[in-house]
Amino acid sequence: MRAIKEARKFIERNPADPSAKALAKLVLALESEAEFPIIDIYQLDFERFNLALDILREWRLDRYFAGKAKLFDTATHASSLPL
Repeated sequence: MRAIKEARKFIERNPADPSAKALAKLVLALESEAEFPIIDIYQLDFERFNLALDILREWRLDRYFAGKAKLFDTATHASSLPL
């Protein structure tokens, strides 16, 4: 969650900065599962480029855990049903 928190702080401090706009656009695309032009990441400076990659890593990990939690809920519900 470090990258997501860092991105939030950067966007809040610099909302008009092109890098902040690109990171915000990336987050919105991830949340809505929309397309995102990868060139927007390549155009970031090195530090923000790495931040974007870290956001992608954390987002993927969070999705894995969310999927695991949903599976656990489904399994719990299924095991409580009569045979």
